[in-house]
Amino acid sequence: MTVALAPAGTKALPIHVLGTEDVALWAGQQSDRIRTWVEASTFKGNIGTALMIPDDAGHPAMALVGYGTPASRKRDRFTLAAALSKLAPGTYRIESGIDADHLEQESLGWLLASYSFNRYKDHPKEHPSLVTPEGVDADRVSIMAEAEFLTRDLINTPASDMGPAELESAARGLADKHKAKITVITGDALLKENFPMIHTVGRASDRAPRLIDMSWGNRGPKITLVGKGVCFDTGGLNLKPGSSMGLMKKDMGGAANVLGLAHMIMASGLEMRLRVLIPAVENSVSGNSFRPQDILTSRKGLTVEINNTDAEGRLVLADALTLASEEEPNLIVSMATLTGAARVAVGPDLAPYYTDDDVAATSLDLAARRMADPVWRMPFHEPYEAMIEPGIADLDNAPKGGFAGSITAALFLRRFVNAQDRYIHFDIYGWQPSAAPGRPKGGALQGARALFAALPDMMDL
Repeated sequence: MTVALAPAGTKALPIHVLGTEDVALWAGQQSDRIRTWVEASTFKGNIGTALMIPDDAGHPAMALVGYGTPASRKRDRFTLAAALSKLAPGTYRIESGIDADHLEQESLGWLLASYSFNRYKDHPKEHPSLVTPEGVDADRVSIMAEAEFLTRDLINTPASDMGPAELESAARGLADKHKAKITVITGDALLKENFPMIHTVGRASDRAPRLIDMSWGNRGPKITLVGKGVCFDTGGLNLKPGSSMGLMKKDMGGAANVLGLAHMIMASGLEMRLRVLIPAVENSVSGNSFRPQDILTSRKGLTVEINNTDAEGRLVLADALTLASEEEPNLIVSMATLTGAARVAVGPDLAPYYTDDDVAATSLDLAARRMADPVWRMPFHEPYEAMIEPGIADLDNAPKGGFAGSITAALFLRRFVNAQDRYIHFDIYGWQPSAAPGRPKGGALQGARALFAALPDMMDL
């Protein structure tokens, strides 16, 4: 499907966006016919409501869309998109009611609301179009929507059709689209090239593990994105219960998110040298599964005691982060659906992130508010370092005690980048558990738009 705003100047019906406090005032300034129509309706300006107003011949002449109260607008984002299903098919333009600072956000929400996952069952539906509002960069908004649709499609696809090979194919498709370079190390070649933990986690599956390595751009600062690509996670020998395994097709959400972010960077032509690393595996059970109490040696040389085979994401990320750090980029970002502890801490809607870089954190927080992509900074809390040091190996992949699970996972990953590296780690959920305006239930892009908007400031572009 085409993901785009209609060009400025396209013939369209005007939309007046009205808060609950604005309806009576607006109606009082209209003709007797329009005022009577509004007063006779149930339209009160609440979020998610709309009213079509006909002309004298009975044809649609304009639409009113509810914008609620200032307090209700803070409870969600993409407020305008909440009313799209109430509008008749057609093309619309925003005539009044949304300030310039929110036009891009609401335009993006309009596009995002048109998404549906149609791979297995078509959901034919005609969505209203929106004319590009004045001052909004239509290409930028479309690129962000395309990135979100890519990420949603990848996460929503079940593991039967989204294993390591299929994830590689998606990355190759993106590389072809943007003329990026891509190489892939597969199966036992991982051992030859010294990626032992990626191989160990993925070796039990008949779908070979691999490291996907994509690069683009030849000038500007270097940024490396590392995304967790666990295409399905049974938990390994520490087998998950069925209730916990049900959503594990989304355990490659970190990979899907970095691919979405990579699309935004490349399609926008940001002047940087981009590298994307995705360790793609399936954590399965067989006779050669890795075991609790095994000691693994990582690419960096650090040894890791396995105390839970279900804490496998940090193992594959560790080897990829080591490779990323060897190139000494200006910024390393990892994104992963890593811990349930992060969900307990901040819920499904916030994307928690870790960094020691206060400048990067400030840029991210400001960009997140501007982009309607909420994030929350978490601490690399040094006193918890002892929790990931088991005694018989350098590191423990699953500290006992049940406390600070997201923080200890982040501390574990930080051990695999150089101390001088600028590093940001996102522990995302990658899933929208219930439908909201512009955000259908299913796979979700989290933190990537905030990063995209913050990168020019963080990287002095």
